Amino acid sequence: QVHLVESGGGSVQAGLSLRLSCAASGRTFRRNAMGWFRQAPGEDREFVAAISWDGGSTDYADSVKGRFTISRDNVKVAVYLQMNNLKPEDTAVYYCAARDTGYYYPSAPFDYWGQGTEVTVLS
Repeated sequence: QVHLVESGGGSVQAGLSLRLSCAASGRTFRRNAMGWFRQAPGEDREFVAAISWDGGSTDYADSVKGRFTISRDNVKVAVYLQMNNLKPEDTAVYYCAARDTGYYYPSAPFDYWGQGTEVTVLS
């Protein structure tokens, strides 16, 4: 059984920060690319950020560049999303995902998904 469990969501005022965490269990993800996606009410799920298995390569959606940072800890088998200067348009359910390979490319499919954590940014 594969589990990705997100935590760290909540409600915050615009301009403030949140840090999301994703813990993997059931198998190791030390050599898997990881990513964050989000889905706002009434919208399709969209890519937010991704990181290669060794943390050496990252990618971000244009809407979050300069504000969000993805990182990982392969000892703890966890991935994080530091979100700074949050905006109301960042309000969404955020999902952690993993690929079966160590790298990613734009629009690459992800194979495992968490249940999501809700982020609400108040104006």
